[in-house]
Order: sequence, then C-alpha cells, then structure tokens
Amino acid sequence: MKNNLEKSIYVSQPYLPDIDEFIPYLRQIWDSKELTNNGPFHREFENKLAEFLGVPCISVFANGTLALITAIKVLGISGEVITTPYSFVATANSLVWNNIKPVFVDVESEFCTLDPEKILASVTSKTSAILPVHVYGNPCNIERIAEIAEVNGLKVIYDAAHAFGVNYKEKSICNYGDISILSFHATKMFNTMEGGAIICKDSQTKRQIDHLKNFGFVNETDVVAFGINSKMNEIQAALGILQLKNYDIVVEKRRGITQKYREGLKEIEGITFLPEAKEANSNYSYFPVFVDEKIYGISRDQLYNKLITKGIYGRRYFYPLINEYTVYKNSPYSCKSELPIAKRASESVICLPIFPELDLKDVDYIINCFNDFSK
Repeated sequence: MKNNLEKSIYVSQPYLPDIDEFIPYLRQIWDSKELTNNGPFHREFENKLAEFLGVPCISVFANGTLALITAIKVLGISGEVITTPYSFVATANSLVWNNIKPVFVDVESEFCTLDPEKILASVTSKTSAILPVHVYGNPCNIERIAEIAEVNGLKVIYDAAHAFGVNYKEKSICNYGDISILSFHATKMFNTMEGGAIICKDSQTKRQIDHLKNFGFVNETDVVAFGINSKMNEIQAALGILQLKNYDIVVEKRRGITQKYREGLKEIEGITFLPEAKEANSNYSYFPVFVDEKIYGISRDQLYNKLITKGIYGRRYFYPLINEYTVYKNSPYSCKSELPIAKRASESVICLPIFPELDLKDVDYIINCFNDFSK
C-alpha cells in the first residue's frame, strides 16, 4: 500500500490556539516586564484552572515532574512507596529523587492501572504511600485503593498526568487521594508547552507547596523550607488561560478520532483496545491497541516497524517497563517480583496517532494498513 498522503503521521501533535489570539497576552507580558515569580497570568491561571476542574486548591509548576517531586516532599513521605512499572519513567524517578524506594507491583488487565490486591500484598512496615497512575486517562480502582490506604495508614498520590478534565462519579479525578498531579507537557491533550500542577485539598497545604516551588521563601527576608525553583512562567500561564477556552473543541475532535478507530479496528482479529471506563468521562488522550501475535500474524514490533514504512509513527507506550531500564536493573531499586500482566501489556501495546488536527482520512489510512498487514 502506498502512502498517498505523502507525509508522516506522528503519534501526537500539540494543539495550539491561533497565534493572533495569543499575541495580546504576549504584549501584556512585554509591557509589564513580569516574566515569572507569581505574576498576574500565573495567579489568573491557577484560579481559572481550579474553577474549570472543580478542585479546591491548585498550584501550577514549570513541569509535571517537578510537581510530582514536590508533592512527594510536601507529604513527608519516606521509606518505600508502592507504584506501577507501567508508566513514564518520571513516576518512579520522582520517588528516587526524594530518596524513596519505588516498589513495583503488577497492574490489572482491563485498564493497565495498579492492581489493588497486588498493592495490599506488598505493604510492609516500610511502606509510607501508594503512587498509582490513571493510565491513558482511565481511573484507577479509587475506592479499593482508598480502603487499603486507610487500613494501613498510607498516603495516596495520584499521577494524573494523562487525566486532565476526567471526572469520576461526577467530580474531578483530581479530587481523589491526598494529592494529585497533572502534566501540561506538549504531548498532553492539554498543554502549556511545558507545565504541570499539584491539586491538594486545603489552603494550608497549597501554601507549603508554593513555598517549596519558590526556594522556600515566605517573604523577602525569610526562607522557611528547603525549596527549589519550579515556578511556571508567565508565557506558559498565559497559554494555559487561552487553552482552557478551546478545551471542549479539542476533546470533541479527539472523540471523533477515537470513535473512528474503534469502529474500524473492532473486526480485526488479534487487535484489541481498552474498554470505555464506567462512571467516568474520557478525555481521549491516547488510543492504545494491543497486538496478539499468534492471532494477528505478526508481532507488535513487526507491526510497529511496518507502520513506519508507511509513514505512520505510533509509540510503544509504555515499553519497556520502568523496572527494565538499565538504571533500575543495576541499582538498589531493582525489582525482584514477577509482573506478568504489565510485561504482556508493555510488549504488545502501540499508541496510535491522535491529535485534534489529525484528518479522518489519515485515520482511514492507518486502519487500512492494519487490515493489509494482517493478510
């Protein structure tokens, strides 16, 4: 099959508003000369974001990794934290940067989120918290994780980097757990070029977070915490304000692409995809498919490489598992446990291209390639 589109189709492309809409914000920044340090757009973005998401308190950051590192620090977590191997490496790295040992446990097969019973079986006297990930924006088993945390006196930090705008049981997914973090990286369905946020439940915790992200300063002459510099700048914040206005348009376009994939791929034997989560809305942030080599006829990696020859660049997201990276295998953080479900998902997944500007004809082309390769 020839790629008559004469272009490459990448897994993601950041949504950006019309440049003419952004220029007035830039002019205000140029005129004020306020580039950072809790400027007016920073404050406005935090307020509008909290209202938009329906959360009590939010603090925006330069990126999601710094937000997660700070969230772990503000809760005073130490020792060991149970987390997932099926995530971006920043999830575990943020623990290591806080001198905490990540304890990797397996995921459940339906949504690739942490298996609560595997969490329970791994709790020890050294465990201080659970760090689950809402994988591909699908909610974890929130109720069961909350039960396990309460019985064992554990904190829960949700890595909600994929879950911007997702509601569970009619309230923001970010309202669950002790703290949630978001990422606004360019690859995310809501982006501020780079960026992130911590969602917490009260103003006192937000005050501590705000101290930590600004060197620990409480005023001009006093430092009250061992803080770092992880503030969001004014250009990021201004873009975030503008992006909120277009959020519904972005979701609707991604929804249309998702529906087309589901319809076009559902009859192809050996190709499966995740079900729609119950009691939750989707933000359509990713469209992962899973390849059964025995049924489909070729392996995931063979399919991945064949797609590239046709100009289609998917992503094996998440592959390899975090515990399989060299730095984790050859360190005190190495994982001795068997993780069969996460391993199987990692070795069979491809996330397909999905972004608002993706033409539905391109989606048809991708689906046709899947059909052709199975023959």
